[in-house]
Amino acid sequence: MFTAFLIKYAEIGIKGKNRYLFEDALVQQMKYALKKCEGEFSIHKTQGRIFIEAQTEFDFDEVVGKLKTVFGIAGICPVIAVEDEGFDKLKETVVQYIADVYPGCTKTFKVHARRTRKNYPKDSMTINMEMGDAILKAYPEMKVDVHEPQIMFNIEVRERKIYIYSEIIPGPGGMPVGTGGKAMLLLSGGIDSPVAGYMIAKRGVKIDAVYFHAPPYTSERAKQKVVDLARLVSRYTGPIYLHVINFTDIQMYIYEKCPHEELTIIMRRYMMRIAEHIAKENECLGLITGESIGQVASQTMNSLIATNEVCELPVYRPLIGFDKQEIVEVSEKIGTYETSILPYEDCCTIFVAKHPVTKPNVNVIRRHEENLAEKIDELVETALKTDELIIVSE
Repeated sequence: MFTAFLIKYAEIGIKGKNRYLFEDALVQQMKYALKKCEGEFSIHKTQGRIFIEAQTEFDFDEVVGKLKTVFGIAGICPVIAVEDEGFDKLKETVVQYIADVYPGCTKTFKVHARRTRKNYPKDSMTINMEMGDAILKAYPEMKVDVHEPQIMFNIEVRERKIYIYSEIIPGPGGMPVGTGGKAMLLLSGGIDSPVAGYMIAKRGVKIDAVYFHAPPYTSERAKQKVVDLARLVSRYTGPIYLHVINFTDIQMYIYEKCPHEELTIIMRRYMMRIAEHIAKENECLGLITGESIGQVASQTMNSLIATNEVCELPVYRPLIGFDKQEIVEVSEKIGTYETSILPYEDCCTIFVAKHPVTKPNVNVIRRHEENLAEKIDELVETALKTDELIIVSE
């Protein structure tokens, strides 16, 4: 019965004179999402509202599911859109709407009219009263509650049509992807980094990603797992440019030349250097990691200082204050958890020391990195040349 959707946004509404830029970006993201659905749709903006109108038959659940992945949408309202054929006809339409959507309903309700077409013969207050009276006559078992109604019947009288709706399906919120610049995600096969990418993308940031592969210590299945995770995240972010870097020779050289308790920190520092190089080449404005304070030895405050020291670009860590269960809950919500826990190890876990340092001294780390001077620049250059670009999309 629904022929259209009213899309509500939240933060975009406070963007002042620049609001239209964010609205346009949101419209483009919705068009991209709806391309994957059967049916044809038109989208138009009008006076702080965005409407999607179906031009053909469509699968309701499929469309709602796709819209739930579009950052910037606060609410999805299924509506019926009718021509203005007089108020008596509108009352009949609303009464039939209740019969179709709420058969046998005995809940409390309120009518909330919004009249943007000022030449409509009834003002908003009159519409509220007369429509409420019509509903009570048709359904005497229902009752009015203007303070905390169980159902809110919204009627929007606009230039083109009159829209009727009562349900608001929550959207993901946030800001439209692309309005916040672009950043490079260090994507592993774990639980945390896909969640970090999702959370930064929710703030409007376009995501590229880099994965450090270490064959033969990590298998092709481990690589495919990361590609699969990128594909799951891309449902929300749009296509992800995934850079796969062969990190084996660098890891083995560090393993050979540096104290084993510092392996993770030094490897991490070289990952950040390489990720930043790729980020700058691709006009990214920062790096993104899934680090959380104290979760593992490489994520203590001291370790994060040692990692940050090699970076010029800012490093965004959206999970920094999360505990593991909170991260797991987000991963379950976005559908990455089951893939993340598949038993294919990434290159970090393979080379973890038995007793890693938890309070590394940056000066000591730098001194031990001097042991790598003979070959490390050449190995980094070679690793960058192995960059395999995979464009991942849903």
